Amino acid sequence: MYSYKYSAKTGGLLLNSTPTGFSKEPRPVYAAELNLLGFQQYWQYDNQNDEPYMWAEANRYYYRGRLVASLLGGDVYHAPVIQLAYTCPDWREVPKGKAIRRTICENPEDKGESFTDKKGNIFKLDLPEPGANLRPVDITAMIDDNREILGWLEETTAKKILEIYEKYVDKLDIFHVAFSGGKDSCVLLDLVKSVLPHDSFVVVFGDTGMEFPDTYDVIDKVEAQCKKDGVKFYRASSHLTPAESWDLFAPPSCVLRWCCSVHKSTPQTLKLREITGKRNYTGLAYVGVRSEESATRSEYEYENSGKKIKGQYSHNSILEWTSAEIWLYIYAHNLIINEAYKKGNSRAGCIFCPMSVNKSDYIKYRIYPNEVDLYINMINEKSGRNFGSGSYVSRGGWVSRRSGRDVIGNTMNYSETLKNDMLSITVTNAKTDWREWFKTIEGFDNIPYTFTEKKDGYTVELAASYIKKDPKLGKVFKQVFKKSAYCVGCKVCETNCQWGCLNFDNGLKISDCMHCLKCHDIEDGCLAYNSLKIPTEGKSMSINCFDSVLPKNNWFIRFFEEKNEFWNAHGLGPNQLKTFKRFLRDSGLIVKSDFTQLAELIETIGWETETSWGIILVNLVADNPQICWYVSNFDVGQLYPKDTVISMLLESNSSKNVVKFVYNAFGKLVELPLGTKLNFGYVS
Repeated sequence: MYSYKYSAKTGGLLLNSTPTGFSKEPRPVYAAELNLLGFQQYWQYDNQNDEPYMWAEANRYYYRGRLVASLLGGDVYHAPVIQLAYTCPDWREVPKGKAIRRTICENPEDKGESFTDKKGNIFKLDLPEPGANLRPVDITAMIDDNREILGWLEETTAKKILEIYEKYVDKLDIFHVAFSGGKDSCVLLDLVKSVLPHDSFVVVFGDTGMEFPDTYDVIDKVEAQCKKDGVKFYRASSHLTPAESWDLFAPPSCVLRWCCSVHKSTPQTLKLREITGKRNYTGLAYVGVRSEESATRSEYEYENSGKKIKGQYSHNSILEWTSAEIWLYIYAHNLIINEAYKKGNSRAGCIFCPMSVNKSDYIKYRIYPNEVDLYINMINEKSGRNFGSGSYVSRGGWVSRRSGRDVIGNTMNYSETLKNDMLSITVTNAKTDWREWFKTIEGFDNIPYTFTEKKDGYTVELAASYIKKDPKLGKVFKQVFKKSAYCVGCKVCETNCQWGCLNFDNGLKISDCMHCLKCHDIEDGCLAYNSLKIPTEGKSMSINCFDSVLPKNNWFIRFFEEKNEFWNAHGLGPNQLKTFKRFLRDSGLIVKSDFTQLAELIETIGWETETSWGIILVNLVADNPQICWYVSNFDVGQLYPKDTVISMLLESNSSKNVVKFVYNAFGKLVELPLGTKLNFGYVS
């Protein structure tokens, strides 16, 4: 909500009243983290963890307003490389150019006390406290400096919490705080407790069974404090242990994130049904989501219905808070700090998560080796891509799994064919009775299907022309049998059914179905099917559109200068010409070989501008499979190791040549204004 800078006086954060455009999510750095990463060989400091010494933004470390170090690389088995700050007080681009002060981070093992760059600038090692101990952050002074703005922030947020409560107090069955044991939920709970009557809401901890050991210490302390304050505190966990679910679904990945539904939202919903005594309760959750945490969360609103749990309300009370404000509130109110943060973890979530790799995995493995090994062993046992040496885990290959193709022991229990206007579905080794799932389709008795029992399964046939009239019916019809083939009773469908028509208490049972189809409103209709499905090796459109050739900037200069005359003396080789025409055509700049109206507009705007390349990118995503693949698979702000990208390409059923071309093309693509102007990405 507010901008911040680092205070040289206190060593802490200093808010100002200017609204922030983007926060770099600063976090405090304690001795425990410095020790674990090996900073003690370069800096002197007392081995205490009561007060932080500095702040970190991602992999960059700041001491009293100065950049003093950064980290490079690292994975679960290997420590990141420490790079220390080197400063040149009069750095110049050219010998007689303007002098500026410049600081860069380099490996001290390579550079020593000083070094000279290629332009002749001399950089010297810039230690945070030469010859002396690091000074801890003066927390008392930091809080005093921020007291006024912090007061405004608390007052504004408390008002939002109270307003949403008063809006729904007579309409809902229950209010609860979704508690995780992390810094954000600790702040949120404290704010809610300061505003609402303590008997007007409950606290629910969604216990995934995969939390940090330090998180469970926080939970015990917060639960005891809630009991003392008269606030009811509940723990909700899945009936499946993590070992059972990872075996049933195969390990989660960045795309196949079944774990959040199975171990987080579903148990919380079932617990709230138990608390209220109503299967169709309606409630509101106070949630500690913040927009600065990810690009997806930046689009969230304060109040929403059904976004987190179907049929329920939620309020993201601290949505616009930055981590700077979170930490200031924690210190100002002396809240419990999860020790996981002091040890170097930027987030306190699951102990081995596909959304967290590289340095984060190294820290977790060093702190909790036995717990992390449990999950590494499960990944290795399930993966057909594990070729020894631990590279599949260390290089992040496991996080890119997109199907069940390479899951050891996995078989395809559902298949479908379409021939002569007949949809034929075959199910083998069904996990549940399809007749129960069939009840979810309104008018299921009137559907003209045929059923044939076979060894280890059955085949169902239905005229394709019948479902073409109602595509929604066709989708649900298929999902009935996907559920039958793969359902493991994770209960996600049960929580989606707010009417209480579906339950797994004594095996799958559906009665008095309202035909709302919420139980089908899941990826592929079934999370287990979605995670374990095996892609058919059918012919698909190649995502390789450019081979090893990408357009160059001077081609565009000539194209916009010469327009249609460009093709008369282009000077390009056959492959270059083919590639350039494909790029221009998919960008909407030519039709056949003719300059389009859009190209005229781009020329007027300036072909190198951000606006022009924004338009070009939109068209490329719509019409070029390769550019669409990059956008669909690479998240904003995420770093991807080479092996991870190659694994992702292999999962898209691409051949080795396609993988090579598409991987290498990205580096050439970002040399265009797409990368240099539009910040599409970079390759290091």
